[in-house]
Amino acid sequence: MNGPAHKGRCLCGRISFEADTKPLWVDYCHCNSCRRSTGAPVTTFVAFHRDSVRVTGEPKAYSSSPGVYRSFCGHCGTPLSYESGDCPGEIHFYISVMDAPDIYLPQRHVFHEEHISWLELNDDLPRYEGLARNEPASWGPKHQQK
Repeated sequence: MNGPAHKGRCLCGRISFEADTKPLWVDYCHCNSCRRSTGAPVTTFVAFHRDSVRVTGEPKAYSSSPGVYRSFCGHCGTPLSYESGDCPGEIHFYISVMDAPDIYLPQRHVFHEEHISWLELNDDLPRYEGLARNEPASWGPKHQQK
């Protein structure tokens, strides 16, 4: 183990999980699919290596698009995680299901071109049009490139 376990759970507690490695990254996601799957105007994910995560209970999974699986608790409905063929070997947990969400500091905004126009997070984090893989960033509102 590379330090204390990172733990989380659904609202009812029937599904819990922990990762024993450091997070790979923490991102805000503004995509339409994430908004619809959570009912929130923006989501925040913390990513871990899939093989470092242990899950207790049996989450349900939904294929929201080709190669994308979103897990949730079949009892209380809490959205739990996202896995995609675009990010092999990773699992992304919604920050809201983590036991200590305050320790995970977001690093960037992804799919920012899909953000809701009235929602502006006032930070200097880079904004990416897509996944932030090999894309140049457009910087936060104070450094916005026009």
